[in-house]
Amino acid sequence: MFFQLTLEKEIMLHPRNFGPKMREVLKASLKQQVEGTCDGRHGYIVIVTRIHDTNPGVIVEGTGWAKFQVKYECIVFRPFKGEILECVVKEVTKFGFFAEAGPQQIFVSEYMIPSDYQFSSVDEACYISIDGMERIRKDSEVRLKVMGTCIENTEIKCIGSIKEDYLGLISD
Repeated sequence: MFFQLTLEKEIMLHPRNFGPKMREVLKASLKQQVEGTCDGRHGYIVIVTRIHDTNPGVIVEGTGWAKFQVKYECIVFRPFKGEILECVVKEVTKFGFFAEAGPQQIFVSEYMIPSDYQFSSVDEACYISIDGMERIRKDSEVRLKVMGTCIENTEIKCIGSIKEDYLGLISD
C-alpha cells in the first residue's frame, strides 16, 4: 500500500556548497540519499514530494561541515499481510517463483501455488495448468495475496500465495 508521510533526515553539507545555491544542493542531496531506499519501519521511499523549510544548519566543530535537520514529505510503499497485489513474475524455479510489485520482491512457494499447476522446464521454466491453457512464466502478470512479511532495517521480505479464489494469472 502507498502512504504519504512526513519524515526527517539529517544531512551533512560540505563547506564548498555554502553560498547562494546551498538550498538547492541540500534538496538534491536529500533526494539522492532517500529516494529508492527502504526504511524497515516506514517502507520503500518512492519519491520526495515536498521539502519543508530547513532549519539553520549547525557547523560541526573541527570539520567545517554543516549539519541540517531536513523535514520532508514523501510517498512510501509498504506491503502488509493479507494485502492483494498485482505483480510481474521475474524468476521461476521448481521451488516457486519470484514476483515484483514495484520495488517489493515477493516469493511464492510451490506449496502456495494451486495443485492444478505443475512445474515444467521443457522450453522454459514455468508453471503450467493441467489443461495446458495457462502458463506462469517470466514476465507474466499475477495477482497474489501477501501471506507474511519480515521487516529488517533496510529490507522487507514477503511471501505470497495464489492458492485462493480470484488469485493467479492475470495475463501471460
